[in-house]
Amino acid sequence: MAHLLMIESWVGAMSSLLPRAIHESGHRFTFLTRDLQHYLRAAPAHPHPLLAADNVLTAETNDVPALLSYVERLHGVLAFDGVISSCDYYLSTVAAVAAHLGLPGPDPLAVERAYRKDLTRTTTSAAGVPGPRFALTRDWSATAKAAAELGYPLVVKPVDLCAGMHVREVRDEAALREAYLALEAFPVNARGQERVPTVLLEELLVGPEVSVETVTAAGTTYVIGVTDKSLAGRPWFVESGHMFPAALSDADRSAAVDTAVSAIDALGLDHAVAHTEVKLTADGPRLIEVNPRPAGNQITELVRRVTGIDLPSVFADLAVGRRPDLRARETGVRSAAISFLLPPRAGVVAGIDGVEALAADPEVVDWAAKPAGHRAGEPTSNNSYLGHVMVTSPDGDARTRAERIVGTLDVRYAEPVA
Repeated sequence: MAHLLMIESWVGAMSSLLPRAIHESGHRFTFLTRDLQHYLRAAPAHPHPLLAADNVLTAETNDVPALLSYVERLHGVLAFDGVISSCDYYLSTVAAVAAHLGLPGPDPLAVERAYRKDLTRTTTSAAGVPGPRFALTRDWSATAKAAAELGYPLVVKPVDLCAGMHVREVRDEAALREAYLALEAFPVNARGQERVPTVLLEELLVGPEVSVETVTAAGTTYVIGVTDKSLAGRPWFVESGHMFPAALSDADRSAAVDTAVSAIDALGLDHAVAHTEVKLTADGPRLIEVNPRPAGNQITELVRRVTGIDLPSVFADLAVGRRPDLRARETGVRSAAISFLLPPRAGVVAGIDGVEALAADPEVVDWAAKPAGHRAGEPTSNNSYLGHVMVTSPDGDARTRAERIVGTLDVRYAEPVA
């Protein structure tokens, strides 16, 4: 039985899926966090799955040199076989810890290049991977000048946040200034880490967006499949749903896959599960970003229901040096889709009408909804969801069904948030 050290996690679906995958793979784990209350607050009515770890420990996970020293001493007592995290902000930390302990894991520099959007852009552009025209800036005058040279409309991105936070379309300098000031006012992320102040400007790409789910082991990248993505909430880029596999022509699928694999190779990413986003434009595929971990938003569950491949389990197996089983199995499901309920506006949710019918709907295989009293914000990131509906289909039409069912839900508000 392998023993994993898990350093931090998202509080969301992956924080449940990864502990389950670890246990189902026959492993056990120790959980290490700098702020245990972060996880206790997230599930006040039910124990958080991470608290089922063999050991729950606290240490300063944001001080990497001190963490390496602490984990080295811990390793001498508990004898870890691998290190893992589902939180983007700690992926390079985990890779550094694994390297320090001599345990399996990807190159920490490759993980950093994949996680940091500025490093991804410069690295993949130099390697000839197709992407948007872009600029990197550090102050307002340089940002305004670069935007004028690139030409509006543009996309403004922080280089070290995730879930679409502060990613925004801007169509003129006034909107750019607003986006720039919002980033400037957000110098520390949700885990107390100082942010890189670099601003990434990109040309606005037009076309359907997909993600390529891959596993790279021993220098070979295996493509598990391609997922499609629905976006909503302009000027924000909020994901309103996904379907696996994407309904693409052979040419478009090949273009997306070739772009993703080329990006992974350029970044030097190995011994990793990756979720790579690609835009299929009229001028060909364009790389959006590479995430060096399994997909969020329950995409891994869509993949599992269609192919039988459990990417969180693969992620855990790679972390302990096991060669994962990537053989697809017959599941009787041809497509699986998830559709998200977005808040129509900010305010306090009094209730969501139609939720009571979801449990009895034979088409629905999974659903969730925020309770009354939840304070909804504007739908500005993928953390804005009020709920979701997941549907599977034997004939490939899961997305239409999921969107139709979510469309029957109605959000009632109490007083709006002041």
